[in-house]
Amino acid sequence: MIRTVLLTTVAVVLMAGPVLAQDAAGEARARRILERTPLVDGHNDLPWALREKHGNDPYAVDLGANLDASTDLHTDIPRLRAGGVGGQFWSVYVPATLTPTEAARETFEQIDTVKRIVAAHPDVFELATTADDVQRIHRRGRIASLIGMEGGYSIDDSLGLLREFFDAGARYITLTHSKTTSWADSATDAPKWGGLSPFGEQVVREMNRLGMMVDLSHVSEETMLDAMRVSEAPVIFSHSSARAVTAHPRNVPDSVLRLMPEDGGVVMVTFVPGFVSETVRAWNAGRAAEDARLKSLNPGDPKAVTDGLAAWTAAHPIPTATIADVVAHIQHVREVAGIDHVGLGGDFDGVDALPVGLEGVDGYPRLLAALMAAGWTEADIRKLAGENVLRVMRAVEAVAERRKGERPGLAVIAVEGAPG
Repeated sequence: MIRTVLLTTVAVVLMAGPVLAQDAAGEARARRILERTPLVDGHNDLPWALREKHGNDPYAVDLGANLDASTDLHTDIPRLRAGGVGGQFWSVYVPATLTPTEAARETFEQIDTVKRIVAAHPDVFELATTADDVQRIHRRGRIASLIGMEGGYSIDDSLGLLREFFDAGARYITLTHSKTTSWADSATDAPKWGGLSPFGEQVVREMNRLGMMVDLSHVSEETMLDAMRVSEAPVIFSHSSARAVTAHPRNVPDSVLRLMPEDGGVVMVTFVPGFVSETVRAWNAGRAAEDARLKSLNPGDPKAVTDGLAAWTAAHPIPTATIADVVAHIQHVREVAGIDHVGLGGDFDGVDALPVGLEGVDGYPRLLAALMAAGWTEADIRKLAGENVLRVMRAVEAVAERRKGERPGLAVIAVEGAPG
């Protein structure tokens, strides 16, 4: 019943158009909540945006200014403040197309970028590696800056490198990105292992020993289930939504959502239009099919492909996602997994477009206001915003403390034909 009321309320608000921006009371209430409870977002690709667009230099753009109108960045300090962000997992993403050795090097460079962002604005950001750090930094009025790795290929099949990344500050690893790795299946690539390989299971165990969160965004359903079976600590989905609402393989199926209360983990709902809007997902699939068709008809003629895609897009304008779409996913995760297992992972600066009303990191109060207008309590909002993921962090830290005396793992991937 709450879902029906919630979606009806949000639909009415969104149909009002500009009225959405005038819900000052709801947004002010959301900001007051976030003064006491840090909003911890699971995934922001600002480091990659700086690498790709600004020479990997935090000084190349003035993050202290509102960049909404002057750049294509979704993130800057004024908008982080307006959004009430208290803790941010900065993604240190590198492409899955790199060799593992290249990925390892460039991931370390991305970690350096995060640290340089923090060093460039020490009055705003402070590095955090624990849940207590996040709360301490938030109380000081700063934004806790955490590091999350996106793609297990960056460890180059080495538990030693895994430990070095942890020592450098990384506190989660997304086990795969878009491609299946040498030890884990991706949601968007052909399966190779039926989930995790034996070495992949050892990676999860070593992450538990260290106190590094296992992130299951991007992985196949089988990998999700394997990782949850193997891990002693709760898992996270740093930026995923609900597959029952939008049928994208990157989203979390109900079969996994139903296991979250037993696991203790958290699904941090993302804002990516193709993951939260079935209409946008279908449009993306249609465009990809047209692209493949045009390439098959015009081998060696990229201009014909480009022109054909432009004509298709003109005839099929891209749809937009809305706050209501994101709310539907948050509500579904709550209904199936429970209020203790839902969070937020926007994926700002990792995508070209975002839902209307959530175009930048200042959009969180609008989202929270929409939820409260539909009946969410302040206690519910606190759990969604940050309490759930902080609880998971503490549980992961507790497992590591319990295993403190264990020796580091030495597992390697077996090489076919090697002496045994």
